[in-house]
Amino acid sequence: MAEYMLELKGITKTFPGVKALDNVYFKLKPGEIHALMGENGAGKSTFIKVITGVHPADEGELYFNGQRVDIKNPTDAKRMGIAAIYQHVTCYPDLSVTENIFMGHEKIQKRTKRILWNDMHTAAEGLLKELGAGFSPKTLMGSLSVAQQQIVEIAKALSVDAKIIIMDEPTAALTKRESEDLYRIAEGLRDKGAAIIFISHRFEDMYRLASRVTVFRDSRYIGTWNVDEITNNDLIIAMVGREITQLFPKKEAQIGEELLRVEGLGRTGYFADVSFTLRRGEILGLTGLVGAGRTEVCQSLFGIERSDKGKVFLNGQEVNIRKPDDAMRKGMGYLPEDRQKQGLVLQWSIGRNITLSSLKKVSGKGVLNLEKEANLAKSLAEKMNVKAKSIFDLAGSLSGGNQQKVVFAKLLTTDVEVIILDEPTKGVDVGAKSAIYEIISDLACQGYGILMVSSEMPEIIGMCDRVAVMREGRITALLERHSITQEAILQAAMADERPLQQQY
Repeated sequence: MAEYMLELKGITKTFPGVKALDNVYFKLKPGEIHALMGENGAGKSTFIKVITGVHPADEGELYFNGQRVDIKNPTDAKRMGIAAIYQHVTCYPDLSVTENIFMGHEKIQKRTKRILWNDMHTAAEGLLKELGAGFSPKTLMGSLSVAQQQIVEIAKALSVDAKIIIMDEPTAALTKRESEDLYRIAEGLRDKGAAIIFISHRFEDMYRLASRVTVFRDSRYIGTWNVDEITNNDLIIAMVGREITQLFPKKEAQIGEELLRVEGLGRTGYFADVSFTLRRGEILGLTGLVGAGRTEVCQSLFGIERSDKGKVFLNGQEVNIRKPDDAMRKGMGYLPEDRQKQGLVLQWSIGRNITLSSLKKVSGKGVLNLEKEANLAKSLAEKMNVKAKSIFDLAGSLSGGNQQKVVFAKLLTTDVEVIILDEPTKGVDVGAKSAIYEIISDLACQGYGILMVSSEMPEIIGMCDRVAVMREGRITALLERHSITQEAILQAAMADERPLQQQY
């Protein structure tokens, strides 16, 4: 057996005006979990597409088990035993799990060409049992959680005897417990001889699973290291090309008068008795375990969902927010957790996305002033340091970090004072995170009040002036800056007792 199951030498892939991969190298051993890391736009997605045959390489050589191969299309890759599992699962939601697993390679009776449903259900049940899944193969795919859908994608890979499995940001939308389940499955596949390429922005994924890590930057190969021989700081330098001296560039903003006050807010079945205040220039963190009710509170404040109890005050005046338009008119902005589905129109230009929430500002007598719109969008894109050729580029063509900057720019086109940020750095690389933290800190210094939902403990500790911790729909602690520690947050997030009455 060859030392390497898969080897890429000098792979280059060019699209019109863009070199997506530039002389890239990669080596994957049998039975290895190999992490691939890099900023958005580093070339990881194109790398996957070259291996899976979506985009044939323009230059370079590919070797499979020591033999040179040409992967011209996805059928070639599938025949070699290469499968990819993506962050955003591509499935048929109205078909069963069995149908999704065997799509394109159904078990068919040769003589009659009849689909052997019982055989497929039995085989699917065996694959799900092997992966520790607790659902039936006859379940509709659309009724499953993201974590369960990913298990189905892994079962699909096993159904074609995949020897190399590429996992692209598989933990990005998972809870800690679901991530642990995925780790267990990945380790089980490794122990049975499968080789896994694990692409992630999360250091904890790499340390938990991988034995080696390869870094790409600006479409180029930077290096490969044993995981236990490279420090966090060295890895960050390899990924971004510079040392990030301050990952959390929090500036000391002047904290002023109260902007937002929430009293006894409740929504049956989701959260109850939520009370807190937010002041001008303050970053208030809202954290807790996934499912604690944080996003639901934010959606109720912004009018996406209706609360059925409690009061909300803006600048001392009680407000009744029935829909997002009410919230924006009252001076509240919202950055949703899923920027692609809820924050952007990916098929529209950057400029059109930025001005979408403030068309009245760039219109006259019902007619859009294109020059005025372009000037506003350009100034805000520059203010947010959006990296693109022009504001006429499609939002869908940007990296995750730059897409998030566009959503920030859209917030600032309206006259807001309170900004709600729901997981503002989710799915972006370490370099983009630092840039987004700087934007958040600058906004606080300009006098905005910021309510920031985050599951990432370091960013809560590094960025917030106060923290409200939620558990099972209730605030169990309100911590001042000097009291914000990992231990205090975890204790409040996992406490069994009812929350104490606290001053808010």
